[in-house]
Amino acid sequence: MRGDLEWGTIPGLVRAAAERYGPREAVVDGRVRVTYAELGERVERAAAACLATGIRSGDRVAIWAPNTLDWIVSALGAVTAGAVLVPLNTRFKGTEAAYVLQRSRARLLFVTGTFLGTSYVASLRRSGVVLPDLEKVVVLGDTAPDEADWTTWKAFLAEGDGVPAARVRARADGIDPAAPSDIIYTSGTTGRPKGAVISHAQSLRCYAIWSGLAGLAEGDRYLVVNPFFHTFGYKAGILACLMRGAVIVPQSVFTVDTVLANIAAERITVLPGPPTLHQSLLDHPARPAHDLSTLRLVVTGAAVVPLRLVERLRTELGVGTVLTAYGLSEASGIVTMCRRDDPDETVATTSGRAVPGTELRLSDTGEVLVRGHHVMSGYFEDEEATAAAIDADGWLHTGDIGVLDEAGNLRITDRLKDMFIVGGFNAYPAEIEQLLGLHPDIADVAVIGVPDPRLGEVGKAFAVRRAGARVTADDLIAWSRREMANYKVPREVEFVTELPRNASGKVVKGELRARAAAS
Repeated sequence: MRGDLEWGTIPGLVRAAAERYGPREAVVDGRVRVTYAELGERVERAAAACLATGIRSGDRVAIWAPNTLDWIVSALGAVTAGAVLVPLNTRFKGTEAAYVLQRSRARLLFVTGTFLGTSYVASLRRSGVVLPDLEKVVVLGDTAPDEADWTTWKAFLAEGDGVPAARVRARADGIDPAAPSDIIYTSGTTGRPKGAVISHAQSLRCYAIWSGLAGLAEGDRYLVVNPFFHTFGYKAGILACLMRGAVIVPQSVFTVDTVLANIAAERITVLPGPPTLHQSLLDHPARPAHDLSTLRLVVTGAAVVPLRLVERLRTELGVGTVLTAYGLSEASGIVTMCRRDDPDETVATTSGRAVPGTELRLSDTGEVLVRGHHVMSGYFEDEEATAAAIDADGWLHTGDIGVLDEAGNLRITDRLKDMFIVGGFNAYPAEIEQLLGLHPDIADVAVIGVPDPRLGEVGKAFAVRRAGARVTADDLIAWSRREMANYKVPREVEFVTELPRNASGKVVKGELRARAAAS
């Protein structure tokens, strides 16, 4: 059944799941175990608090936090209150997060306190960016700055206790399925993040399709290592589980030891993620000490998948279903997907065929063009960028170069946008170059992706020092770690006297790639 017609909206999905799977386990977050009925109650309480705060339908509400039960409840609560969710990358630094908050004009922010030794609260406050639209910040913890516009999660929820349940239901029931449900910010060739606007109906239809093709089933236990701020984690994770009555087991940090322990302890059956996750799992010396026999479904993508990896997942771990897929935020995260009866070679060498309701073709230059129900309505408040991405006939220009075999399976071969993928995260040279250009000792810089045995690809910067500057590679890398998300940080820096440019002044990155390959 078409997901948008079955549930209508994401709040409709949450309510239907609570009613259908009520006593079944819904979320396991450490020692906390929540049933579907309890999850529905928590989401409605968070929605009531959003209403008490003054959130109106269509307002943007952001969340900057790792994978936890609180992320699920606060995000779904905001959407149930009619808000448009704006997830922020947990690897962002304060200035990066503040830019998206400013650009989206978010009125409310849910933020973790401290994560991986970093105070997100302090990071945001140090950014110095003025956020006139941000009226309240809710810290998902027990303490918050003693200021009027900051509050704790517990205090925030208490604000909604006086809001009648009928008012929450009325707000949720008034949401149009065609209304935006979220804005996923993605970087690009301009170097500035742009927000892809996706509706309730698009999200539901796409992940009803995804769940069906993957074979996600009631009672599956799904370890969600993919970040919730990413479509893969939020929609192929949280929403897909709600549709099928699967158990969500969020993992906030990827470490192989924790993945192994979670699979064994929670009898995990489903483990999507980038190829690097599964490769690390297979190669870990402690793997034989853990019972991984319950694993039955792996969905991967975002990079080339070695045939040997697919074979090892099947033979060494006994995984019955291994699938690959291709998508991008502008197309609700899903364009093509393998089918469960595809041979291993198809799974390893392609990203599968177009999902139902999708038109897929290649331009004269080999660029992948996509048209269908899942294509975004546009970039948030950016008509120029939208017009550049979606042509007059409704085709989304992905910026990826690919080939199609006789069966319609897509293989991505190159990227027009120059993007490379670091452990499953899209890294855009234009954005990284823009940030590196802020260093006082750098006169010119270009970034390319180079192969890495663990992460697939990492950044390498070719930099030109300003006259008299003595900045070293280590200096620039250390500075980068303070100024940008870790996956964007170049792992190598090579200083050059000048960058190769063509007659129009554009950097000839082909020469830089050849130089990197030779070295």
